[in-house]
Parts: sequence; structure tokens; C-alpha cells
Amino acid sequence: MERIRTVFLVLGILGFTQLLVTGAGASTMMFRYDATHSGNYTPIAGTTGATFAQLWIYMTTTGFLVDSSPAVANGVLYVGGADFNVYALNAATGALVWKYKTTRGSIDSSPAVANGVVYVGSLDGNIYALNAATGGLVWSYTTGDNVHSSPAVADGVVYVGSYDHNIYALNAATGALVWNYTTGDWVYSSPAVANGVVYVGSRDHNIYALNAATGALVWNYTTRDRVISSPAVANGVVYVGSLDDNMYALNAATGALVWSYTTGDTVTSSPAVENGVVYVGSKDHNIYALNATTGALVWSYTTGGWVHSSPAVANGVVYVGSDDYHLYALNAATGAQLWNYTTGGYVLSSPAVANGVVYVGSDDDKVYALDVNPRTTPSGEIPIETVIIAGCSLVFLGFMSRRIR
Repeated sequence: MERIRTVFLVLGILGFTQLLVTGAGASTMMFRYDATHSGNYTPIAGTTGATFAQLWIYMTTTGFLVDSSPAVANGVLYVGGADFNVYALNAATGALVWKYKTTRGSIDSSPAVANGVVYVGSLDGNIYALNAATGGLVWSYTTGDNVHSSPAVADGVVYVGSYDHNIYALNAATGALVWNYTTGDWVYSSPAVANGVVYVGSRDHNIYALNAATGALVWNYTTRDRVISSPAVANGVVYVGSLDDNMYALNAATGALVWSYTTGDTVTSSPAVENGVVYVGSKDHNIYALNATTGALVWSYTTGGWVHSSPAVANGVVYVGSDDYHLYALNAATGAQLWNYTTGGYVLSSPAVANGVVYVGSDDDKVYALDVNPRTTPSGEIPIETVIIAGCSLVFLGFMSRRIR
């Protein structure tokens, strides 16, 4: 009997401490972290630091790019490939969990995961809903053209754009059409949803705000060129880039211009917003950090290529890819480079961060996982996590001993 008690106590401590270390994991995840496209992964990033180690690499079908951005939920990474497949990989090991092959289209769209379902668009013109555990088809919806846009899921509705000029709102459970809104050109941009409004760009030069329930136009703002960038919404402001070389900040309620910042080339990257700063890339090879309130330049960092990748921010670090084949980690406050990692191709994919790991795709047909969880501490010091876990374990041990007696 004493041996059984000991076993249960040990298992309880291990399970409890494992929960403390890894967390329960996010069950809802999508392009740019959430429906507002904040790009701020700090809530699920876990402990991260200024160093990295390669954790694993997964090779998709040779000759097919990985421009889709990963989404990590419940310990599984979901990403699309140009080989027509949606992949589900074990986030810790990179082992294949399942893959689902679409009819014919490259999957540049980034998956969204909500309530046990993966939603993703394909260049075969379809939006797919797949069982997150098995990869089985739940439903599909056919639009009139390619779907590059990444779905956003909010309040039981999936929002996504299509090259057929439309923004679609679909019932998340059934795939039934709730509404669609027709713009003047392709909708390459991915919708953001905040406070009952859907924000999205179009190649017709406009940024649209639509009522999330009805699809009615709330406002539109016209830039001087196409809008490929996906909006981010924070503190009542919509941030989005344009091919007219500008980054825009618009009042979320009215569409009025708050500020604009001119870069040296087009802005297809989607902004991240964290701690009063907007981070975005440009074709001029730079990553910009701008004051979210005024648009003033905080810093810029020059890479060796076009920055189409959208930044991810976690625990004071900005992670972003470049066409120079590199993934960069920059100090969010200063722009100083912490490290860079070389892949075998363009990094158009936007990084995701979860449980101390950065995940990103590359045009070398691979998905990369880099461990950014610091493993060492200065000599003589005990990591604070160890102190917390040890203390909680002792409390748990005492509690369970009393219960067993």
C-alpha cells in the first residue's frame, strides 16, 4: 500500500510540475496569433532568451515551397505546403501526425485552429475545415478563385478572402455561407476581427471595415496602391501596409488617418503590435519599429533581402524572416541583432512562437523548429522556475499525503 501511495505521489508531482512548465497549451490559434492579428506571441511563448538551438527540421515534398505560416495548438503544428498538403506535425519532435491533400492547389494560406478544427485556404479555390486530431474532412467551401488569404475565426464564424474579389463569412461548424462582400479586386490580405468588425485589405487599393455579423460596410480607406498586407488591430487603431510604400494607422471606428510612415519600398509584410510599438517589414530590406501612437521611427534593421515575412514578438524579441534566406531575432526595444539562422531558401513564412520554440517555413521545402528556451544560468544561481516548481511540488506532496492518510 505504501508503494502505491508513493507511486501516485510521484506521478502527481510530475504531472503537476509538467503543467507548470509547459502550460495547457493554446486551443485556438491562427495567422498572427489571434483574430486581431496582433503578432504578439508572449502569452504562449513560454520562457525565451537571446540564444537558440536547432530542435528539428521537417522536409515536405522536394521542390515545393513552404510559404504558409505555422499555427501551433495543443502541442501540434499545422502548416500548408506548395505540394497541395496540409501538415500536422508533433510540435516537440517534428514527427508527422497526419497530412491532408487538397485537390490540386498550393497552400500558401496559414491555418487557423479553433474548437478542434483546422481551417485553411487553398489555391484550388476551396476553404477546408479539417479535424485537428485526425485530418479528416469536416467540410469544404468553394469560392470562385484562389484562396491565399488566411482564415480568422471569431464567435463561430470563419472570415477569409478570395481572388474572386470577395470576403467570405462562413459558419465555422457547417461551412454554410453567412455573408460575402465584394471588393474591386483580389483579396490577398487576411481579415482581422475586433469588436464586431472585420478589417481586410484588397488589391483595389482599399482597406475595408465590415460589420462582422452582417457584412455591411462600416468604412473604407483608399491608399495609393494595392493592399496585400493583413491588418492588425490594437487599442482602437488598425495598422496595415500598402504597395504605395506606406504603413498606415487608421482609427478603427471611423477609418480616419491617424498617421502614415513612408518606407523605401512596398509593404506586403503584416504588422505586429506590442507594448506601444508596431513592427513591420518592407521590400526595401528593412524591419521597422514605429511608435504605435505617433508613427515615429523607433529603430530599423537592414537585412539582405525583401522582408515579406511578418514579425512575431515574444518576451522582448522580434522574430522575422527575409528573402536573404535568414530568420532574424532582434531586440524589440533597440533593434540589435541577437542571432540569425540560415535556411536554404527565401523565408516568406511568418514565424510562430510557442513553449520556448520558434517555428517557421522556408522556400527550401522545409519547416524549422528552433529552441529559444534558455537552458543555463550563471554559476551558483538556481533558476526561478526551479524554485517555483520545487515549492509547488512540496505543497502538493503535503496535500496528497494528508488526503491518502
